[in-house]
Amino acid sequence: MAKSTKYNRIAIIDKDKCQPKACNYLCHRVCPPVRMGEDAIEITNRDNWSQPIINEELCTGCGICSNKCPFGAIQIINIGVDFSEPIHQFSINSYRLYSLPEIEKGYITGMIGRNGSGKSTALNILSGELIPNLGNYKEKGNIDKVIEYYRGKNIQKHFKDIKNKEIKVSYKIQKVEDIPKMFNKKIIDLLNMTTNDKDNIKEIIKELELEKIINKKTTEISGGELQRIAIAASLLKKSNIYFFDEYTTFLDIRQRFKIAKLLRKKINPEKAIFLIEHDLAILDYLSDFTQIMFGQKNAYGMCSNKKSTKKGINEFLDGFLKEENIRIRKYSIDFASLKITQDFKKNILTEYPDMKKKLGDFELDIKSAEIRKGEIIGVIGPNAIGKSTFIKMVSGEMKPDNCNINNNLKISYKSQYIELDKEKTVEELFLEKDIDYDIFNSEIKGQLDLEKIIQQKISELSGGELQKVAIAYTISKNADIYLIDEPSAFLDVEQKLIISNVIKSVINKKEKSALIVDHDLLFIDQISDRVLLFEGTPSIKGYANEIGTIENSFNKFLKEQNMTFRQDPQTKRPRANKEGSQKDKEQKRDNKYYYSL
Repeated sequence: MAKSTKYNRIAIIDKDKCQPKACNYLCHRVCPPVRMGEDAIEITNRDNWSQPIINEELCTGCGICSNKCPFGAIQIINIGVDFSEPIHQFSINSYRLYSLPEIEKGYITGMIGRNGSGKSTALNILSGELIPNLGNYKEKGNIDKVIEYYRGKNIQKHFKDIKNKEIKVSYKIQKVEDIPKMFNKKIIDLLNMTTNDKDNIKEIIKELELEKIINKKTTEISGGELQRIAIAASLLKKSNIYFFDEYTTFLDIRQRFKIAKLLRKKINPEKAIFLIEHDLAILDYLSDFTQIMFGQKNAYGMCSNKKSTKKGINEFLDGFLKEENIRIRKYSIDFASLKITQDFKKNILTEYPDMKKKLGDFELDIKSAEIRKGEIIGVIGPNAIGKSTFIKMVSGEMKPDNCNINNNLKISYKSQYIELDKEKTVEELFLEKDIDYDIFNSEIKGQLDLEKIIQQKISELSGGELQKVAIAYTISKNADIYLIDEPSAFLDVEQKLIISNVIKSVINKKEKSALIVDHDLLFIDQISDRVLLFEGTPSIKGYANEIGTIENSFNKFLKEQNMTFRQDPQTKRPRANKEGSQKDKEQKRDNKYYYSL
């Protein structure tokens, strides 16, 4: 049984990074308690170069071993709070989860938190996929012990229902890109496997706009289409608890809110939805309650009490949980302070001409516009409307049908689907001659915390780590225009904030320009100086007129979606109004679908 919390200290060893043969147990050699004869770090089998074990009871928390480890494999965390014993721990010196969120039938419960803090682990436990071991990592989880552990608490009934198989769970997986590996057949066959209700299948296909792809194989469709297929399969199952793990990834803004409305229809007194989401606008719009998972990446996680959605999100942004009296972050996130007002009437960097492009049955029409020095232009609109095609034409990767683009400017381009040399380490990637090392070292490397993964291969990175590296690589290059397609994908709220600040800092310092395509409204609102709105009919006709202000572009876009946004008075973040609410009606009456800046 783990005893770490008695000492308010956690020792983590990353099994994938630890290489004792390469460092000859440097952590053991530099540990002060070991030098004093204490077995704070044990070596169980030197002959076979077994990985060390840190005894948390004897560890003094000095952190020398973690600082000296050449591979960044060790974390020593002095948490300063007694969380009691873990609910689940995977192995010795590994991640542990200390509490679980609540699920209430008749409501949608949202969860927010850092990547790696344990949200998906908690979801796996609540769905019955993983039976917690109550901190005893040497034994397999026992459902009877879990039921006894939660005696007298509301969650006990949930585990009794799991044991008695009275809970029917539908689980929308996080990594939808893995679906083709598990099911390489026609999509209609996949949907037919989930239910015999043909009418329900037809309704879901229509709601999720899947008519054109149902006879395709899963290997033949895009990430956004895979996401909608995963959502469809989840909704078709006859369940009483639905788990959705980051359903917005790869989806455009219109699709995100359309599906949010569809999920809301699913709720009744006998059903519950549990939602993990990093898009704050969606989380705010959809959830009845919110819980916060806080802790340290790949080390530990703790769940807050259930809060109203507004209060939960605001406390998360503030970095302080009032009821729990715990500070989860050293700084607060205030959206108003992130806005930088600049005068862009002068200093034009370049301009692009009227552009036309025909791709099969799809036609794209772009009106000419100026790009100014030091500005970031957000690019928004539905999927399959021509945004990525526009970016490729500006980058020179694709040629317009009617003109030539000025190729005198240097372009640095990050595509939607990241393509980096998987055999290189992160460090090797940044050794290329075109990298601006002054910018990389002063503005990027430390802020994005790349030191911890600098020796890892690109193929070993998580989705969020790969995204950070790809963005860092793109903006580190010497270029005039930076084209960045979907930088917020796979990032949590805090990472989005950091990425936003880093991109803005680089663009301002270098007095260059950036075009950023993204589907997270808060991210675009936060990072952009102006916005280019794409309109039209997806897969048929797309067009973009002049680059406009954030307010005017968002107002036009939201009017098409019949949605309104207000500004939260505390955090200044944009908040979606509930459809039909008094505020929603007032703003629609005044033709102010987006709050005034």
